[in-house]
Amino acid sequence: MKIINFDKGNSLISQYMSELRDVNIQNDRLRFRRNLERIGQIMAFEISRTLEYKEVDVQTPLGVSKCHRIADPVVLATIFRAGVPFHHGFLDYFDNAENAFVSAYRKYKEKENFDICIEYLASPNLEDKIVVIADPMLATGASMELSYRALLTKGNPRHIHVASVIASQRAIDYVAETFPKEKTTIWVGAVDDHINDHSYIVPGLGDAGDLAYGVKE
Repeated sequence: MKIINFDKGNSLISQYMSELRDVNIQNDRLRFRRNLERIGQIMAFEISRTLEYKEVDVQTPLGVSKCHRIADPVVLATIFRAGVPFHHGFLDYFDNAENAFVSAYRKYKEKENFDICIEYLASPNLEDKIVVIADPMLATGASMELSYRALLTKGNPRHIHVASVIASQRAIDYVAETFPKEKTTIWVGAVDDHINDHSYIVPGLGDAGDLAYGVKE
């Protein structure tokens, strides 16, 4: 399994990441959503470099040009709700892609004890397609795994790209153990050391859904 950690090198993702984490900036919801979208755009470009392309003849006003277009069928999948602006970044670049949506959330039984619940899935057929599953925060990996299992009911993808803005090392290890190693790539903006008793990434950035859309009841 290949893991690409953008924090290991220099890119614009580092700039946007610093703004997402900064308590003096992140309360600007519009800017927070836009930074999630920008990181999605950059990751989309990097993923595009791994795809297969085909040569096509394109008619210009003055002749015919040999060009290249994506040959792989791409499906963009996202996990509600923080994943929506991140997803939009991918969709800005893969504008002809099909889309899938999964509702995965924490249902608390006690203060620090919760189950991951999935109540909604809308997806095209995924058989032999390239699937990008985008979720900004990869804390334990449980939501990502359950979402992937739900998506498998729509077909067996050719390759899975797991995309996250911030992940814990625990979640990276969990995805590496539970996803098919030969056809999974993990793309992450940064990997933080651990999670706290509430299963939030530390230092992380807080609750990405709340920062993007407001506090929920």
